[in-house]
Amino acid sequence: MKTTTAAALAAAILAGAAAHSPASAEEKTDFSVCWSIYVGWMPWGYMQDSGILAKWADKYGITIEAVQINDYVESINQYTAGMYDGCSMTNMDALSIPAGGGVDTTALIVGDYSNGNDGIVLKGATDLADIKGQSVNLVELSVSHYLLARALETVDLSERDITVVNTSDADLVAAYTTPDVTAVVTWNPLLSEIVSMPDSTEVFNSAEIPGEIIDMMVVNTETLADNPAFGKALTGAWYETMALMEAGDEEALTAMATASGTDIAGYRAQLESTAMFYTPQEAVDFISGEGLPEIMSFVATFLFDHGILGTGAPSAEFVGIQYPGGTVTGDEANVTLRFDDSYMQMAADGEL
Repeated sequence: MKTTTAAALAAAILAGAAAHSPASAEEKTDFSVCWSIYVGWMPWGYMQDSGILAKWADKYGITIEAVQINDYVESINQYTAGMYDGCSMTNMDALSIPAGGGVDTTALIVGDYSNGNDGIVLKGATDLADIKGQSVNLVELSVSHYLLARALETVDLSERDITVVNTSDADLVAAYTTPDVTAVVTWNPLLSEIVSMPDSTEVFNSAEIPGEIIDMMVVNTETLADNPAFGKALTGAWYETMALMEAGDEEALTAMATASGTDIAGYRAQLESTAMFYTPQEAVDFISGEGLPEIMSFVATFLFDHGILGTGAPSAEFVGIQYPGGTVTGDEANVTLRFDDSYMQMAADGEL
C-alpha cells in the first residue's frame, strides 16, 4: 500500500496522455474505479460485494464496478493510463503521478487521514534525535519517506543526517529482525508487528503531522464534469457504507476485516489509528479549512526535492492545486489536482 517507485512513476507519466484524451471526457453509462488493500479503502470492496454500489448506480441509471488491484502503484498507473475512471490513492501520490503527469484529477471523496497508521521505529533507542547517523530502512519515495522527512524537521535534522535504505514492504519485518537494521519507517499492519519486537520504540508517527497523509477516491475531472451521476452514485454509496461502519455494523466490519487479512478486532485496531471522516460534513470541513493548502505545499516541496513532481518540473509550484472556493496553490495555469467538496456537500445536505 502507498508505495511510489521511480519506475512506476515514469510509466504512469508516459501513460498520462492516454487518460487525457477526448475519449475520457464524454457522457456515458458504464464506469469503473479501482482500489487496493488498506484500512481506509476496504469499504470499496464491501460496497461492490454487498450490492450497495450497484444500488446507488441503479438509482442514477448507470453501472459502476469497484475493482481490487493487489499492487497499489499499479492501480494508480492504470487509472492514469485511462483504464479506470477513478482510483483510491493518497494526496501525495495523486499529486505526483496523475496530476504531475498532466491528467486532470479530482479528489471526489476524502475518506480519512493517517492518525498513527504510519510510524518510525528505532531499535535500542527511545528518542527520534537518536536516528542521526543511522541507516533507515523504508520504501523509498513512499509516504514513509515523506513521514521521515517531516519527522527529521522536528529535531533539526535532514536527510543528509541519515542514510535511506530502500526496502520492499514485503521485506521490512524480516530485515528488522537482523542486527544491522536499527531504524525503520512503515505503516500498519507492519508497524504494529515491528513495534512489538524486543527493544523497539516508536519515536514518531503520523498522528504528529495530522491531516498530511490523506486517503482519497480520485476521479478523472473531465469524466466527472460530463457525468455528474457518476459522482453522485459513488458518493452516496460511500456514505451509506460509512454510516454502517460508524454504527459498528458487525457484518460490514467483519467482511472488511476478512478481505484485508485480519479479524474484526485487528481491523478495529487499525481504524483507531485512522481518522475516518464518517460523515460528509466532516470531510467537507477538512478540505475547506485553512490547513489543506499548507499541507499540500509541504507535499509538493517534498516531491520536487526528490525529483518526482512531474517530468521536468522547474519548481515545487509546477502543479496547480485547486481547493473549495477556488483558491489555488502552485501554477494557476497548470491546475491538474482539484479538491472538490460539492458532492460531499450534497451528501451532507441530503441531496443525493
